[in-house]
Amino acid sequence: MKRGELVEGIIERYDYPGRGILRSDGREISVKGVLPGQRIRCRIKKANASKCEAILLEVIEKSPAEKEIGCPHFPECGGCQLQTIPYPDQLALKEEQIRRLMEPALIQPAEGWFDGILPSPDETGYRNKMEFTFGDSFKGGPMVLGMHKKGSFYDIVDTQDCRIIDPDLRAIRGEVLNLAARTGAPYYHRMTHQGCFRHLLVRKARATGQIMVDLVTTTQHGALMQELDRMLVEQLTRLPLNGTLAGILHTYNDSVADTIQNDRTQLLYGRDYIEEKLLGMEFQITPFSFFQTNSRGAEVLYDQVRRYIGETKDKVIFDLYSGTGTIAQILAPVAKHVTGVEIVEEAVEAARRNAEKNGLENCDFICGDVLKVIDTLPQKPDLIVLDPPRDGIHPKAMPKILKFGVDRIVYISCKATSLKRDLSMLQQAGYRVTRMAMVDLFPGTAHVETVCLLTHKE
Repeated sequence: MKRGELVEGIIERYDYPGRGILRSDGREISVKGVLPGQRIRCRIKKANASKCEAILLEVIEKSPAEKEIGCPHFPECGGCQLQTIPYPDQLALKEEQIRRLMEPALIQPAEGWFDGILPSPDETGYRNKMEFTFGDSFKGGPMVLGMHKKGSFYDIVDTQDCRIIDPDLRAIRGEVLNLAARTGAPYYHRMTHQGCFRHLLVRKARATGQIMVDLVTTTQHGALMQELDRMLVEQLTRLPLNGTLAGILHTYNDSVADTIQNDRTQLLYGRDYIEEKLLGMEFQITPFSFFQTNSRGAEVLYDQVRRYIGETKDKVIFDLYSGTGTIAQILAPVAKHVTGVEIVEEAVEAARRNAEKNGLENCDFICGDVLKVIDTLPQKPDLIVLDPPRDGIHPKAMPKILKFGVDRIVYISCKATSLKRDLSMLQQAGYRVTRMAMVDLFPGTAHVETVCLLTHKE
């Protein structure tokens, strides 16, 4: 099999992270953007002795499991890869791919280690945060505001009818786009690094209905900024919303990277946070702090974490990569002490405010890199919770974590391949997988959260 060769066949299975597998000439070929049961035509992109990768050219026949959907942006928008599949079938696909990924990596796991997948309480409208990008849907076209087009770094899909976000956030997206167009200022071009409008960050708390809006621009059109800020407040405060507009912000970002970077943020209206409630506790969420994007799904996730952690009375707990301290504060009422470590200063400040608001005096939060901070922690933990970013635990931090020799570790992962890699070191250090479950925080997409309980073998 050679690069450039055309192949036709039926997708046999779905492997993590969201790749379909078909067979040809006795070899497996991995293809993005397909579903099990589809007959496709593809072109070989890479081929070697161990694997082949191909680019999808055409879906010749749909999968028997596929259904018609109401989203007008599919498949142009690459956000929701599985939305043509009924939700029970989505869950089965995710459960199967994680089990297939993990089984070969486990060394003598406990009997009955696999607990399957827990569904999201909401299939649509579940996202409490969206980051929209300004751009055009084709070269030289009018300015739009939405998500990156599938397979494209430059083209933007104007996702005005996105099904996974709240109607209030859709209304705000449309109003901000109209306002930006009226100014006459251009969007930021990622090739020339010229232009004004870059991103729109919107958040809405599910329990309280509070909404935060943060417009991200460059500083290149300085004379326009004061009028732009006035118009933003005037238009958004008039907008009929089901929720309550808690704050409007303007963030300046002159970085050449296509990410939301905070060079400077100006508060235009209200306050710079919203309040959310999870499992009976209150949390302040600031613009750039991490918080699970599916609030009701997060309650399912954290409830599963509590069950895996088990008895915590008189226990000292370390919550490493703690974000805004959600897990730490959920555990604190039934623990002796909880210490959270998080590198994002804004998130740590929010965690401290949250703990004070929730009346928790037995948890503290340290700002810093886990790799460096872990050597300075004064207490020795009885158990550890790990909730790292997508790339998992830093290889140099893992030995320091293992030195504590705790009986139980609960690892929460948003990227199962990173968890699989880290399990190798954990098992070599004498831990074994006792329980593992998935929680679907992202219906319609190929993503899933995995929770793993590891206990130290005697």
